[in-house]
Amino acid sequence: MVYGYIRVSTDRQTVDNQRFEIERFCSKNNLEIEQWIEETISGTKTPDKRLLGTLLAGIKKDDLIICSELSRLGRSLFMIMSILNQLMLIGVKVWTIKDNYRLGDNIQSKVLAFAFAFGLSAEIERDLVSQRTKEALARKRAEGVVLGRPNGKKSSCVKLSGQENEIKKLLEKRISKSAIGRILGVHRMTLDKFIKERM
Repeated sequence: MVYGYIRVSTDRQTVDNQRFEIERFCSKNNLEIEQWIEETISGTKTPDKRLLGTLLAGIKKDDLIICSELSRLGRSLFMIMSILNQLMLIGVKVWTIKDNYRLGDNIQSKVLAFAFAFGLSAEIERDLVSQRTKEALARKRAEGVVLGRPNGKKSSCVKLSGQENEIKKLLEKRISKSAIGRILGVHRMTLDKFIKERM
């Protein structure tokens, strides 16, 4: 059985583009979609709360799911990996058009699963760093510490701080602001603002 899976996140998006991509792909590869699964729902929802869950429950070995890209299966790497793992254990193939994946019981699938595992560990680490940062900021706020630069106050030190004399000398030599900016490694507008506000 060949399934075409389409998911869009909001009512404002249309399934037509994904359906067109899948139909064009099938036409080129002599395939025919026997059943379409189309849904308008966020990829953050677990498969059991989506039509995808019904598909996963009834799919059989050697069936094929075609979708426009892997991100249609889920929003997070962990969710996509979980779904792909379930399908590979059954013996279902997953083909994507934009990503050009041909997943099944082959070496490409195993290599991809390995790459996903690395990607997942990086995603988990990012989440943990973000969580630790938020916890630290919340603790500081609870302790009464004012975070960030006070409203309306500019930093006393900027990229060109300490280079005022050099800028004056170059301007006296009638070197253009664009050239001075290149010499000092800043954009001409940054230099211009620094001259107006700090010199």
